[in-house]
Amino acid sequence: MGNRVAREDYEWVYSDQPHADRRKEILAKYPQIKSLMGPDPRLKWVVCMMVVIQFLAFYLVKDLSWKWVLFWTYAFGSCINHSMTLAIHEVSHNTAFGNNKAMWNRYFAMFANLPIGLPYSASFKRYHLDHHRYLGGDGVDVDIPTEFEGWFFCTRFRKFVWIILQPLFYAIRPLCINPKPITQLEVTNLVVQLTFNILLYWLWGAKPVVYMLAGSMLGMGLHPISGHFIAEHYMFLKGHETYSYYGSLNLLTFNVGYHNEHHDFPSIPGRRLPMMESRMTYHTPQNISGASQQNGFQQKGTTGSAGHILTHLVLSTTQRYSGYCYRRGEENSSRVL
Repeated sequence: MGNRVAREDYEWVYSDQPHADRRKEILAKYPQIKSLMGPDPRLKWVVCMMVVIQFLAFYLVKDLSWKWVLFWTYAFGSCINHSMTLAIHEVSHNTAFGNNKAMWNRYFAMFANLPIGLPYSASFKRYHLDHHRYLGGDGVDVDIPTEFEGWFFCTRFRKFVWIILQPLFYAIRPLCINPKPITQLEVTNLVVQLTFNILLYWLWGAKPVVYMLAGSMLGMGLHPISGHFIAEHYMFLKGHETYSYYGSLNLLTFNVGYHNEHHDFPSIPGRRLPMMESRMTYHTPQNISGASQQNGFQQKGTTGSAGHILTHLVLSTTQRYSGYCYRRGEENSSRVL
């Protein structure tokens, strides 16, 4: 089943995450970067087109045999649905309608959520902004695998299973690490999504529903496009906790591969992140591809699920449960995040 990994504990540090300080330094040296900030007017139309494509796919798969439903689920549906999760990631930073229309972004994310089948856009917003503000923060950043994951998924075979089950762990981890009170937006997200799922089943039967849900699970698990989950923040170089990727998969993932750039400037839409290169010199660690890192993670005996940098934090109850951008004045706070 493979040897155990050499590292089964996190890399503990006692300093703040580097991106906030780097943002200040870059803006002081290259103030022209500010011209890239603000909403992306194309984003909402791209998302609408993707939703329509999946609606058309729902209609087309309803009459296929099950073997072809499963084939197109992995070959096409999983790619679109994974890309849609990254569209929701973009919208969570208010890049669809801007900071002054924060609620428009929240409801538009619910619309983008429809072909995914799992109601998560409202919760993702809450936890993702914590990920930016407290990157690697112990007990706050739910992108960090739990101690159990680091301890148990420590051989090649177990890491392979962990990659397959990534969507499950991403769903359960917030409840274990940093549970928060349910909000009205999350209830709305749940009701809207369940209503859509039931309506889809009533109109066209079980096959579109399986195509939708299985596509989401497969696309975020053992799939080349999901390699960025590992490539972004696993510690491949000692002391470095964020890595970028500049390959062709960025065309499907709203440039999420530009991950150092994104953490330095979350208010710059993904479409404009490559433009930073023309305005400054950017030197950050990078990966050849997410898929290769996914394979290397599973095969090598040096990195396991605990291969992250973790930071000790002391937070108030309000900060822990409400999040950095959920206190009064969300629009102003999210200009930074």
